[in-house]
Amino acid sequence: MNDVIYLDNNATSRVAPEVLEAMQPFFTDLYGNASSMYTFGGKVEKYIQEARAKAAALLGAQPEEIIFTSCGSESDATTILSALQTQPGKRHLITTRVEHAAILSLCQHLEAEGYDVTYLDVDEKGRLDLNQLESSMRDDTALVSVMFANNETGTIFPIERIADMVKSRGILFHTDAVQATGKLPINLSTLPADFLSVSGHKLHSPKGIGMLYVRRGTPFAPFLRGGHQERGRRAGTENAPYIVGLGKACELAMNNMQYERTEVARLRDRLQQGLLEKIPDAIINGDQEHRLPNTLNIAFKAVEGEAILLMLDRYGICASSGSACTSGSLESSHVLRAMKVPFTYAHGSVRFSLSRYNTEEEIDYVVKVMPGIIAELRAISPFA
Repeated sequence: MNDVIYLDNNATSRVAPEVLEAMQPFFTDLYGNASSMYTFGGKVEKYIQEARAKAAALLGAQPEEIIFTSCGSESDATTILSALQTQPGKRHLITTRVEHAAILSLCQHLEAEGYDVTYLDVDEKGRLDLNQLESSMRDDTALVSVMFANNETGTIFPIERIADMVKSRGILFHTDAVQATGKLPINLSTLPADFLSVSGHKLHSPKGIGMLYVRRGTPFAPFLRGGHQERGRRAGTENAPYIVGLGKACELAMNNMQYERTEVARLRDRLQQGLLEKIPDAIINGDQEHRLPNTLNIAFKAVEGEAILLMLDRYGICASSGSACTSGSLESSHVLRAMKVPFTYAHGSVRFSLSRYNTEEEIDYVVKVMPGIIAELRAISPFA
């Protein structure tokens, strides 16, 4: 068993060995600028276009609909700002209360600039009220942005149905698919989304690379200007090693998706069952019927999530928590607050997110040590 048991793949994932191997030549032999006129740079451009085709294939898109970016956050911001810039008469946005901070922080900033934002509610399982979405759409709505699957709970939203509702009103639709890409099948030839965001480091390529899908014919305003790269849609010298790495990661994701949906899900369920059987007063956060195959968000009554993580770290186990320490007071995650998870559970939430590199031995080890950790913390908890 490895010295480190890594169960925080929704935060970031290890770079696949095949991805690293594919990237290596672009740090040494193939270092030319892909935008150059000479053959040495043209060789690099060829590999970039091959990566674009692999990325498009994973999403059921056309290669020319893929823009390479630096990350998912850039892709999200580009979408929102483009939708507003290309529709100056529309000053209303719709999103959800459980989006990633890349969406929520920008929306809050835009509210301060005079834009109007509607935040859709979720129920106790993190599910959207589609009637609220229907009633919130207006003539001046520039964009509806709903994540494909939640990064904390793994809850999957009915994106196809949502997209159909939005497009029937003639409104642009965006989905942040950072957590879903590579874990769930996505087919943009049938899903009527105008924009879709991806982050490479969530699917075993390096940090610092992402992509944005923009449906052909969709009005678009670049976020970064200054060069002709990406067909004038995203300026900046192409990050060839990382683009090639992302392309390889997309290829691997296509080949491993069935494994993610079966074997990774089996390990996730083994972890969930073991913890629920051995630890009293524990609940699962999110929609267990419609959930990412790798994600388990579990809450333990009367303990604090950060303390659980510190104890897990002693055993070499990496996970994440649903609470954060702010100005000396503990505040549970915005996702769990939106779901109205009881206070005594919300602060004791832990997210385990698996990958295809995890093993049954690792899962069994976590199940073995967790009961003792929770018992020890409950013995000193003021909430117990």
